[in-house]
Order: sequence, then structure tokens, then C-alpha cells
Amino acid sequence: MRSVAAKVMAILDAFAAGDVRLNLSEICRRAGLPLATGHRLVGELVAGGFLERVPDGTYRIGTRLWRIGSQAPAVTGLRELALPHMEDLYEATHDNVQLAVLRDGKALFVERLRGTRSVPVVTQVGATLPLHATGVGKVLLAYAPDAVLEGVLAGGLTRHAARTITDPQELRRCLAQVRRNGYAVTRDEMTLGAASVAAPVRAGDGTVVAALSLVSRTRSADIRRLLPPLTTAARALSRDLAAHWRGGAPGQLDVTSAERKLSP
Repeated sequence: MRSVAAKVMAILDAFAAGDVRLNLSEICRRAGLPLATGHRLVGELVAGGFLERVPDGTYRIGTRLWRIGSQAPAVTGLRELALPHMEDLYEATHDNVQLAVLRDGKALFVERLRGTRSVPVVTQVGATLPLHATGVGKVLLAYAPDAVLEGVLAGGLTRHAARTITDPQELRRCLAQVRRNGYAVTRDEMTLGAASVAAPVRAGDGTVVAALSLVSRTRSADIRRLLPPLTTAARALSRDLAAHWRGGAPGQLDVTSAERKLSP
């Protein structure tokens, strides 16, 4: 029998997929809770400011939970170093700019910049997306330990759009190409009509701790235009990370690795 704390964590984790709003039935289904139990606990979370109920009856993450989560080192460290470079990158391209790290076999987005004229994207700060279908995900997966790739393959390569890679051997070939080229490209793989190009961000020891990407419309995406400013920004951010590297053994290729490599 699950504890109350476990049930509350399950409710909050229901939003981890990046959905901005969920109704009560969706929350209970994802959390594996009876409707009556979910209704009671969700009500308490709303009262505490951890969730918010919007006028249409759905729920979203509350500002109190957001304030607590925004203090995580992965946000306050990596994000603060990255933002100036992301802003410069946006000014140079006016396309969506995204920063992600590896967490639990997925790409966790720690920051994004989106212009009013940019192609719509499905990413949300704090949300996760699959590694095999995103530019940042392919970069993170290409440089991850073999166990991470095998875990992704064992879980199945779900199709998200017309060109999503679903064949394991094709994905292996794609990741080898990412390592050769030093960047990843996607077209209509996560979202129809969207293309991305992503580059690795490295710590001082060369470990890939994050991925930086640009997302553009598939029809207008020109790698020759997007790649030079992207790689320039990724290298500049890597230099900033190297300046804060205190030495020691490389950590795992995930968000905790980035935390260890940054000054407080």
C-alpha cells in the first residue's frame, strides 16, 4: 500500500510529461489513484499552492512548486550560465533556442527562448521529451554511456511524427553520424513541420553535460545558416562551464553531472 507521500509524488509526476493542463481524471489515471483519493489530494495541493485550478476545471503546476523547483542547481547553475549565450543565439537567428540535459533516459529541458514568429514547439521548461526523436536528445544519447542507449532501445522507439526513427539499427547509425559531425539534425521527427539542429555542451574535461539547439520550420530550415551561430554559442557556453570546473572524476551524463561541474 502506497504512503500518502508516494501518492502526492505520483500526482505531481503526472505533469512530468510536459502537459500544461490536466483534468482530474487524467491526473488520477496517470498517478494510478482512485478518483476520490485523487480529488482529495489534488484539493490539498491546490490549497497549498503546489497546483492551480484554472477556470475550465483543469489543473496545472502551481507557482509555489515552480518557485521551489527553480532553485534546483540544474536551473540556477547551468541555466544562468547559458542564458546570455541563448539570448545572443536567438538574436542571430530568431528561431527557438533550447537547452536540455539527460535525465532518466529522456531529454530534460532546463531553458528555452521562443519568439512570436517562431515555429510552435512542444517543449516546456522542466518537461522531458524522448531522446530518439529530438535534436538535443540525439546529441545527449550519442555521447551517453552504452547502458543509456540500450535502455532507450529496450523501451521501444515510439513514433511521434512522420520521420521519427523507429528502427534500432538506423538510430545507431544516426548517433554514429552525430559523433562524427559534432551535431544532430532532425526534420519532422518530433513535430510535423519542425526541424532542429543541436550541438553538445561540454565541461572542462570534455564530458558532454548538455545540448543546445535551434528549432525552425522544416521548409525554411537551412543548416548552413543555423549551424555556425549554434556551434559558436555551444563552444562559448562550454568555455564558461570549463571556467567553473573544479576538477575530479567525470560524473554521469545527466543533470547531476552538470550540478557537480558548476560553482554554487
